[in-house]
Amino acid sequence: MRTRTPAGSGPSSGPSSGIRPGLDPGASVLIAVLAAAVALTVVHGLGRFAYTPLLPLLVKDGFFSLPDAASVATWNYVGYLLGAMLAIRLHSPLQVRRALPVALAVNALCTLAQALSADAGLFTVLRLINGVANGVVFVQAPALVLEWLAVRGLARLSGLIYLGVGCGLLLSSGLAAASAELLHGAQRWWPMALAALPLAGWSAWRLLALETPAAPAHGASASASHARLLDRASLPLFLAYAGAGLGYILPTTFLPVVAREQLPEAHWLRSGAWIVLALGSLVAAWLWNRLGSRFGDRNALLVNYAVQGLGVAAPLLWPGVGGVLACAVLVGSTYLGTVLLTQRHARTLQPHQGARFSAALIALYGAAQLVGPWLAKLWLARGGSMTDTYWLGVGALLWGVAWTLVTPSRSHGGSPP
Repeated sequence: MRTRTPAGSGPSSGPSSGIRPGLDPGASVLIAVLAAAVALTVVHGLGRFAYTPLLPLLVKDGFFSLPDAASVATWNYVGYLLGAMLAIRLHSPLQVRRALPVALAVNALCTLAQALSADAGLFTVLRLINGVANGVVFVQAPALVLEWLAVRGLARLSGLIYLGVGCGLLLSSGLAAASAELLHGAQRWWPMALAALPLAGWSAWRLLALETPAAPAHGASASASHARLLDRASLPLFLAYAGAGLGYILPTTFLPVVAREQLPEAHWLRSGAWIVLALGSLVAAWLWNRLGSRFGDRNALLVNYAVQGLGVAAPLLWPGVGGVLACAVLVGSTYLGTVLLTQRHARTLQPHQGARFSAALIALYGAAQLVGPWLAKLWLARGGSMTDTYWLGVGALLWGVAWTLVTPSRSHGGSPP
């Protein structure tokens, strides 16, 4: 019978790969990062943001009206917030191992059920459940792999997980466009479901193979893992991240509307701005992961907020093609960077909080996302334009810069383990 040698003992000089004994350690790291990235492709690209390119087609098909479509999107955001809050409770390694594959399966099955749904009311319920599962996975998959990488001194690679979001945006856009003339109504979700199901299964299998550290039972480490989330070091990071949620949701939700306000009929950016933003998100994960590793996550966050704020301001400062294109490029290439840099810096400030801290940040981010469209609706009701609502985003990102400036570079306790 083969027995497993405890980590740190025996003749081996380095840590075990933590996945499949005998597998090359370099390949193990790649598989771990890829598994989490695929999870985000499933829940965020195919589960959540596929709704953006499918929305005008579903309205054209008469599946629901535009006001109903906005309501459906709101319920999905509410579900995302609820899922992130649920993940705050499910933060121990054992709870993550149980909840993560279930949430992945629920999300993919909801996407399948949407393809079979003929009722707009049922569809709304499915989008709510989809959002809950999305929130759980978006917290737990990156947090699980971040901890796994940190034990091996490779936390700097964790930002690459978010490449899965950009890949998911492009995949869902391509599937929607390729099937636009072939499918009708709820059937338009079939390509998303057929892609999501096998990807979710593979991702869950590989993530479950990861060896995670046991939760501390006694002593200082156990106390630290249940310490309060908000302290003098972490509070500014939380406040800054609230600005990030409000700042990014306006352009990522309403950029096509602003493009229609500012650009002539038939201009390619009226429908192409979303594709440009998706392409930018592919660059974002690699770029900000590298900048954070080289110059420090806090310093990179300051630059990230400033560049993203300029992108949101672009349609206000330079209305027309230049402003819309700059917004798509700058926001697309930064908003995921804000997420990965904040999550990683949070672990530096409170290294023993793990998924609990990550979940709290995502819940705050989700709450801020709900505020943005609500404020935009109030402004539009007063006769304002969608372009003008971008000032809210600019102000929110300046708020993020201000609070990041007073966020410490690291915990007083030193570097994370």
